[in-house]
Amino acid sequence: MRPTCRHLICAGVFLLCLNGTAHADDMPQLSYPEILVDDVKLVLTAPTRWQDQEWKNLGLTTIGIVGVAAIVDRPLRDEMRRHAPNDSGFMLQVERFGVEYAALTVGGFYLAGAIGNETAAQVAQDGLTASIIASGMITPTIKFIAGRARPRENTGIADFHPFSTNYSSNSSFPSGHTTEAFALASVIADHYEATWVTCASYSVASMVGVARSYHDAHFASDILMGALIGTLAGKSVVAHNKSLLSGKVVLLPEIAPGLVGVRMVSTF
Repeated sequence: MRPTCRHLICAGVFLLCLNGTAHADDMPQLSYPEILVDDVKLVLTAPTRWQDQEWKNLGLTTIGIVGVAAIVDRPLRDEMRRHAPNDSGFMLQVERFGVEYAALTVGGFYLAGAIGNETAAQVAQDGLTASIIASGMITPTIKFIAGRARPRENTGIADFHPFSTNYSSNSSFPSGHTTEAFALASVIADHYEATWVTCASYSVASMVGVARSYHDAHFASDILMGALIGTLAGKSVVAHNKSLLSGKVVLLPEIAPGLVGVRMVSTF
């Protein structure tokens, strides 16, 4: 069976969970599972803490997505069908940044963190967490509730089958690949403040959305919603964890030739 992004994420969670049994004397400490649970609670319960402005922003966002669906979805899909041969090797590779390559990117940051790069370690942790929340929880739930038919079904832009069991055909809204790509892009951009890093991260994520439209898998509004979910989840996780880790110790796995152990990381 070919490993998928979900398999790799699960492996990452298992590996990071190894730090849960370590202890440091007389120092407050957080294991990755504890941070993950805290982040999940933060993101999923956020609406209970919203004020008037946040609810207004949600209303405006909803209007915007509906507007994109009504105005852009059909003409953009038609335009893509006129120009997309559906066999572009470049687009196939770009699309993988929303699945396999995203997992490999997180793994690369994890390995860099394991040999001493603290920022890379935090990117790996936050990237994995944002992926689990955005791509593993929020987007699949909305897909199931909405049950929107994919463009390739040729049933129009308003064909919804709420709570459909036919996931492959009725899971267009929102785009899972785009959610994953933007979740990781926002985490990387927020940890590395260089302009070129931000531009490169979001450019790759945007190209993932273009590739999904090119392959007739999603409408423009699906891609927009996925980008919003991924970006908000990634930014929320990074901001919260920076505050959470301030003055505390986090235990991360350490991998080196002939050594498997745990390393303490602290931010003051």
